[in-house]
Amino acid sequence: MPRSRKASRRSRGTVGQVGLGIMGGAFGRHLLAAGYNVVGYDVAPAAIRALTRAGGMAARSCADVAARTRILITSLPSPAAMEDAYFGKLGIADGARPGTIVIEASTMTLELKESLRRRLARKRVILLDCPISGTGAQAAAKDIAVYASGERRAFNRCRRVFDGFARSTYYCGEFGIGSKLKFVANLLVTIHNLSTAEAMVVGEKAGVDLGLLYRVVSNGAGASRMFQVRGPMMVRGRYTPAHMKSKIYQKDIDIIRAFVRRLKCPTPLFDGSIPYYSAALRQGFALEDTAAIHAVLRKRAGLRGRTPGRTTLKGR
Repeated sequence: MPRSRKASRRSRGTVGQVGLGIMGGAFGRHLLAAGYNVVGYDVAPAAIRALTRAGGMAARSCADVAARTRILITSLPSPAAMEDAYFGKLGIADGARPGTIVIEASTMTLELKESLRRRLARKRVILLDCPISGTGAQAAAKDIAVYASGERRAFNRCRRVFDGFARSTYYCGEFGIGSKLKFVANLLVTIHNLSTAEAMVVGEKAGVDLGLLYRVVSNGAGASRMFQVRGPMMVRGRYTPAHMKSKIYQKDIDIIRAFVRRLKCPTPLFDGSIPYYSAALRQGFALEDTAAIHAVLRKRAGLRGRTPGRTTLKGR
């Protein structure tokens, strides 16, 4: 590695990471490119190896990560993984010093995040609620937004770190507002992903080449970010590599559903979308991208075989 790159990293400081999957792995690569030292841990050895190949440092445990930095990011897939990473054996709480700031970037319930915040506060560790808006592919391209909430002074200390891995960062106010905004954003993602699949199936049934449909519609008033991100996967009829695995997104759907039920707020479009995501799981697409709801709709429409758009998508 060039000496100037090493010096740049030293001047930027060290950021810790717990969770190096699709999202967390992308954060680490961008932070390294921005000149930070990155020390990380993941339960999957392959994820740790990917970080070290990119120039990061492997930690022995979540506690080891917390002991080696004053700012760390967590990006985790489930409540069980959260509990283990924070308060399990050799968890973050075991290694974090007073004044450490944890940027919590996962999509979880408000109740879980608030519980983590209170328990860490007893050790004088600050938790920020900072969910991410964007897919894994967007994270890889540094095309994500951070919805940050919590203590303003702590947020200000982390501002340059956010700039290192995100396109934009919004300070949203008191702890939990970031998650509420993420629930609203994911509600729209759930609907727009299905609307994209619906448009593709209608076009295919009408005899329109899907590559042509994608090129034309993506540049018009009917487009959405989900149309642009997942449309190409649907055109090809191939839903891997997954930007968001269907089985993991089901957790997000369940969180939104519980949230809006507590609000007693009508969500007809969101409610109408849910059965298609459930069907994708039943039909064997759990490990494929949520774009696989396109396959569910194609089957219901009586469509078989390859999608008619593979040859023209590159012409856009």
